Amino acid sequence: MNELLMRVLDAHGGLERWRSYHKVEATIVSGGGFFPLKGVLQDPNPRRMTVWLHEERSSVTPYGAADQRTMFTPDRIAIEKLDGTVVAERRMPKDSFAGHQMHTPWDPLHRAYFNGEALWTYLATPFAFAMDGFRVEETAPWREGKETWQVLRVYFPGSIETHCQVQDFFFDEKFELRRHDYSVNIAGGFPAAQLMLEYTEANGIRLPSKRRAYTRGPDRRPILDMLMVSIDIFGLRTTWVVCRPPSTIAARRERAARHRDRVEALASEFATIC
Repeated sequence: MNELLMRVLDAHGGLERWRSYHKVEATIVSGGGFFPLKGVLQDPNPRRMTVWLHEERSSVTPYGAADQRTMFTPDRIAIEKLDGTVVAERRMPKDSFAGHQMHTPWDPLHRAYFNGEALWTYLATPFAFAMDGFRVEETAPWREGKETWQVLRVYFPGSIETHCQVQDFFFDEKFELRRHDYSVNIAGGFPAAQLMLEYTEANGIRLPSKRRAYTRGPDRRPILDMLMVSIDIFGLRTTWVVCRPPSTIAARRERAARHRDRVEALASEFATIC
């Protein structure tokens, strides 16, 4: 594994810890000038985001109504009732963005798809980079004021739906993510630079909690008076792969072993008596 990636993973909680979780949930509040350009309503109400960690799948609740949610996978986007009843869906949703530019209007399914692929990318970073099919390489460092940030270029596999297939991630001396560069292919491919301002933590997993995405100028620097998307993340929560954390599982196994030994001892005693 790439040495820089190993250090980054450790700084965010460690790969083994991450593999013990099934999902990450967080409350998000989003805004910015991008959504009005697409003709979609954007309000400051908090929503609950759920991201599955070992497959590209995500959901936002509520969406469009208090009893509705989205369900995103690479080959399908849907708006559902909370009981799973389908309100609207689109198969192979990326195809619906063909020919789109920055000002092309979106419908609710377009917006739901963007939410799904974007938030999965953000909440799975940097651990997704260790998944099968991802390729990483270290590129030239970036000078930011008095700081020098190390840059990891990530090549996403074709099976993952995300902003674009090649993205750059900038890490400071603590190996925390400070910036994320990409092109928004589903909106004409405009270049973006996303800055990270703070971190949050849940059960040892550390992730950025404030993200601000700007258009990126020809000098590779964010144009700070062109805020496209803002995302505040709080209430981070992780769900174990199993229903109980490893410490509880170990205790249950120990009790089961003691019970088995007790049964075997009683069986042996009974055989002796007989």
